[in-house]
Amino acid sequence: MMIIIALLCPGLSFLFRGKIISALLAFILQFVAVLTFVFFGAGFLLWGLLAFWAVSSYNNARADRRNREMVRAMQARGYRR
Repeated sequence: MMIIIALLCPGLSFLFRGKIISALLAFILQFVAVLTFVFFGAGFLLWGLLAFWAVSSYNNARADRRNREMVRAMQARGYRR
């Protein structure tokens, strides 16, 4: 569900995940993308970059959480470096 939100409204995706500064930047860039689309017809390029940024950020956050859980599980079983 979050990936769909990231594609349709990247700023909202960052806001839901608690990344306030990224959300503000994404909302500003979304506004610019809409304006450039309306006046020049090229705003979809900026929107695509924003969507890519939001989806990749979400996937990286999921991977980080998965890795932290794996490390905790290994530590609980007594694995050491």
